[in-house]
Amino acid sequence: MAYRIGVDVGGTNTDAAILDLKALDEPGRGVLASWKATTTPDITSGVEAAIKEVLDQSKVEKSRILSVTIGTTHFINSLIEADARRLDRVAVFRLCGPFTRQIPPFSDFPLGLRGILDGGVHYLDGGLEMDGREIAPLNPQQIQEAAKSVVASGINAIALVGVFSPLDHHGIHEEECRRIILEAAPGLRVVCSHDIGPTGLLERENATILNAAILRTGEKVKHSFKRAMASLKLTCPLFLSQNDGTLIDVETAAKYPIKTFASGPTNSMTGAAFLAGLDNKRSISNDGDDTVEPQVLVVDIGGTTTDVCALLPSGFPRQAPGFVEIGGVRTAFSMPEVVSMGLGGGSKVEIEDDGKVRVGPGSVGHFLKKQAKIFGGSTLTATDVVVALGEAELGDASLVKDVPDQTISLARQEIKRKLERVIDQMKVSSAPVHVLLVGGGALLVKDGLEGVDKCIHPIHQGAANAVGAAIAKISGEVDTVEILEGKSEKDILDAACKRAIDQAIEKGASPDDVRIVEVNKMPLQYMSQVTVRIQVRAVGKLAIPDEPTPPPTPPLGEIPDYEEEGEGDEDEGEKVSVPNALEPTTKPSLHVDLETYRPDVRDGIWYVSEIDLELISTGCGVLGTGGGGPTHYEFLKGLHALRTGGQGKMRIISPKSLDDNAQVFFGSWYGSPSVINERLSSGNEIPSGIEASSRIVGKSIDAVLPDEIGGGNGLSSFPTGVHFDIPIVDGDAMGRAYPTMYHVTFSVYGHSLVPCVLTDARNNVNVVMSTDSPERLETMLRTSAIELGLSCAACSAPLPGSVVKEYGIPNSLSLTWYLGRAIHQARRRKTSYIDAIFAECAGKVLFSGKIVDVKRYLGGGYTMGSVIIAPLNNEERDAATASKHQAASTGRHMTIPFQNEYLYAALTDAQGSEESQEIVCTVPDLISILGQDGEAIGSQDLRYGLHVSVIALPAHPLWKSEKGIKVGGPEGFGFKIPVVEVDKKFTESRSVIDEFST
Repeated sequence: MAYRIGVDVGGTNTDAAILDLKALDEPGRGVLASWKATTTPDITSGVEAAIKEVLDQSKVEKSRILSVTIGTTHFINSLIEADARRLDRVAVFRLCGPFTRQIPPFSDFPLGLRGILDGGVHYLDGGLEMDGREIAPLNPQQIQEAAKSVVASGINAIALVGVFSPLDHHGIHEEECRRIILEAAPGLRVVCSHDIGPTGLLERENATILNAAILRTGEKVKHSFKRAMASLKLTCPLFLSQNDGTLIDVETAAKYPIKTFASGPTNSMTGAAFLAGLDNKRSISNDGDDTVEPQVLVVDIGGTTTDVCALLPSGFPRQAPGFVEIGGVRTAFSMPEVVSMGLGGGSKVEIEDDGKVRVGPGSVGHFLKKQAKIFGGSTLTATDVVVALGEAELGDASLVKDVPDQTISLARQEIKRKLERVIDQMKVSSAPVHVLLVGGGALLVKDGLEGVDKCIHPIHQGAANAVGAAIAKISGEVDTVEILEGKSEKDILDAACKRAIDQAIEKGASPDDVRIVEVNKMPLQYMSQVTVRIQVRAVGKLAIPDEPTPPPTPPLGEIPDYEEEGEGDEDEGEKVSVPNALEPTTKPSLHVDLETYRPDVRDGIWYVSEIDLELISTGCGVLGTGGGGPTHYEFLKGLHALRTGGQGKMRIISPKSLDDNAQVFFGSWYGSPSVINERLSSGNEIPSGIEASSRIVGKSIDAVLPDEIGGGNGLSSFPTGVHFDIPIVDGDAMGRAYPTMYHVTFSVYGHSLVPCVLTDARNNVNVVMSTDSPERLETMLRTSAIELGLSCAACSAPLPGSVVKEYGIPNSLSLTWYLGRAIHQARRRKTSYIDAIFAECAGKVLFSGKIVDVKRYLGGGYTMGSVIIAPLNNEERDAATASKHQAASTGRHMTIPFQNEYLYAALTDAQGSEESQEIVCTVPDLISILGQDGEAIGSQDLRYGLHVSVIALPAHPLWKSEKGIKVGGPEGFGFKIPVVEVDKKFTESRSVIDEFST
């Protein structure tokens, strides 16, 4: 016989459950006993008491316990609460050579949290290119000196981050550097980033910093749990549950506590699926068609909030795409995608002046039994509503007899509507939907929900989180980038799968049970050779030994214990609160009245503020039309330049003020976003290119103009202006984003882009002096960029002010500012951001709907593909912020092909077939997809389930000529389709300088 114990330590309650592994297929799902107790301040006694209770209830011999698994919120609470007692300062070691300096560590940390954690940065030789070449070899003496400097400053924790370290299967650079550090300073705690997250240096570094900051707390918690085991005389292995619902041994968890941050919600989700028996009957539909695989959503209704998560066929929660914010910090590691809303058993029911009934988000919380009407209180709650309807037996139903029937009925409808809306938001396909209801507030749902085929109340639902911990499996994961040239894709996938399986077995999974549950392939754009990112996950049940064995001894050389056994439960004293702990540093407009805010314009010059940069960043996203790269990194670079470059240096001038003979220079980022987001720039690339261009043509550097206003490149000129102390011209050379250099208006109208300079952070300078065509220039630049690592700056030939005024797009920086302000204001007012956008520029809503399919593939070095968007139903339209510009409903879908940027929009059937297409807009007009907060969604961020609006803005007239259409229209992208213009007339943007000039 073998048993497993699961424990979930929450902020309020500690739950425990014991399972018989031989009875998992029986109706009771093997749950022998469960227990819920109040979480104790010292953790240990609460865990110990909960385990003791389920052992006593089940009367199981301790020698037959296979494992104990604990899920805890202790680590994440340290960060969310910014508890300085539990957080340590962290020094960051970057193995980067000359790169990454333009965005220092902690750049996007909240103000107070940075004050607690920031231990400085050491830029060291090392790091890799994407193809595995060394940026620079490690310098042992340099590393030793940095380690000694850290010790001298009193810092004990280091976050070690090497460029492209996740691509190194063994983390050789980081591991060797770690070895050198510990030889020079044995007492330091060192966390290597390749153990924490995938590529995307800033987000991986942020997660590594957070992990390093709570290592001391990790050790304390580990000792607490181990002492509870010793006190109970349990000799079985001790595990903690991870964010993805799998196990990590307690020693490893103490090294990587960040991997347990989201274990609470994950335990509830996986426990609910198990208790409902979905692992035994994955294919069940409402009509008895066993060939249809239902999509399963877990709805966890508490006292204040409802959490909803979609389960994959593997039984694990769907993971959140992109970055995840923890305590206001952007991180990139595996976390379940959970949507929360303010609805729970304690939600307050309030009647509006117009007679409408609102349920939540206000709640009586854990005071339900004091404040709810059925318990003698004065507050009408959601629980009162279901009791009044006879759907639940709780409290004294006679105490709600005086509540009008209409109020009860309307409140019931509102509860259903809110649940149906959030459930629809989490759907992952058009397959039948089964909902698992868990949590104390699950009594709010008794009858059916619209769009849900089956509502399931699992047994032991109150212990779902502890059961989820008890049944957790062992996982092995591989996340790598592979070049397919000359290799078999099948062989590469097979090798990755084998590595994942071997990892799981090495961690303790049963070799007979391990299977691959997830394989993702993502082609990388602009690469010289066909390159894909491969993510593989294998999971298996914990192996059952023939005889119980004691926990393994931690290997030599691992992070040592930094306190004696017995110290883990020492009184930490009163919490040390930091008043501005989670105050964002990257949202300067947060506490500014945008209605009255005026940009600083003096004598015809716009002096850019942090608030202006934030608004411009949002506007650049809208004009990015799906491409141009994310704006976040360039926004951070601009903030850093503004904060360190002195007052009055970042400034914008009107193109009208340019002298005809003034020399206007260009500089933008060129290469693959996959590299640019990992091998961050040093900051000298664009200035070096402009200086080289100036020397070649023998012209002074009078001003700089953005190449493209869309996406991140729209912001790339700001640090350049600060560097040279020159103005940025209010305009650009595209009026949007486009994928190639020759998509600038100056090239379209016959002005040469050569000599064109390509530079990198190592002072490599490549010059194309002349070409026979603009297309040839692009080919030559692309070839050179490969040698430079696909992350460099391109600086085309300067042009005189007269040409810029004739063939540039004027006032486009102003337009981004106005668009950004409009979106931020609408967000605050809770009004339509679409109406706000169209108050600033001409445009039209093409479609509103929900993404139901995304396809991606490589073509010509670019990420190409298409997205299909389904229409919203009437209720969903009403739920969204109403817009007077809403597109008429036709019942059809919309498909949008993209080559980085969105190329055309067409009404289609549900499959997006070409035969059904009715094209409603094409390039060169601007097609943008906006999320529910008004922020633009790039083609790299499209995913199923997002509710979006598709808008079209008319392109500048320079693109509507025969020359402009040939390059920037459908023909320029290989489509044999006519140009379809949005039926709105282009209106030139207002000028911030003209409007706000003093």
